Amino acid sequence: MNIKDKKIYSEKWFSYLQSQLCNQFEKIEKDLNSSKKFISTNWFKDNKGGGGTYKILKNGKIFDKVGVNKSTVSGIFSKKFRKNIPGAQKDGKYWASGISVVAHMKNPKIPAIHFNTRFIVTNKNWFGGGIDLTPCFKDKKEEIYFHSKLKEVCKENKKNYNKYKNWCDKYFFLPHRNEPRGIGGIFFDYENKNWEKDFKFVRDVGMTFLEVSKKIIKKKVKLRYKDIDKEKQLLKRGRYVEFNLLYDRGTKFGLNSGGNTEAILMSLPPKAKW
Repeated sequence: MNIKDKKIYSEKWFSYLQSQLCNQFEKIEKDLNSSKKFISTNWFKDNKGGGGTYKILKNGKIFDKVGVNKSTVSGIFSKKFRKNIPGAQKDGKYWASGISVVAHMKNPKIPAIHFNTRFIVTNKNWFGGGIDLTPCFKDKKEEIYFHSKLKEVCKENKKNYNKYKNWCDKYFFLPHRNEPRGIGGIFFDYENKNWEKDFKFVRDVGMTFLEVSKKIIKKKVKLRYKDIDKEKQLLKRGRYVEFNLLYDRGTKFGLNSGGNTEAILMSLPPKAKW
């Protein structure tokens, strides 16, 4: 398969997954008699460099804020940034498409959920992505369920779950706090051994996220909480902000590839405390 077809297939998948996720999250809201819907914003890069659509639902009965962002951009990286990206050193040209989801819950008993997958093309091309969970309260059963589903999808696709889990634990760590952001998950990048198999893995990870997010939210949707619980959640969100602004590669990539600032920073919670 040529690179043009690979771009088309991957981009169509990310668009499809975006619509599926938005439909699912709206239905979860509707089940609690909420009429909240996603507000969709299209954005475009200068000089025909692509763009994207970010969809945000705010102040729902489940979600304080959930963003589902799909973008496809191309252009030339700055000389300073090229050294960070495989295959970009020579001419700096790139093409990238992907989907990113961050959900901050109203109920502090439900964990914040993050997911993204992407396909990047320079002189090389590869898939990357991950799923992770950031709870405020320990829940061993939820932890076991979450990690077992990720282990399952890796096993089915003959991928190294332990490698991805360790990568995730290392990635989502705040050195200045000496603490992890959440309970981890999987994180993978530079998947380029077999395009068809890697693409299937990325699709399966997307479907796993659909299933897991729905189950985790639905199970805790009616749990009661107190003001002190919300306070704990807001402090935990402060850590989330620190990570995304100081360390997150996706944030840096988006800002260095001329992405839409509002779409890139949609991962930030509506309220946080320090």
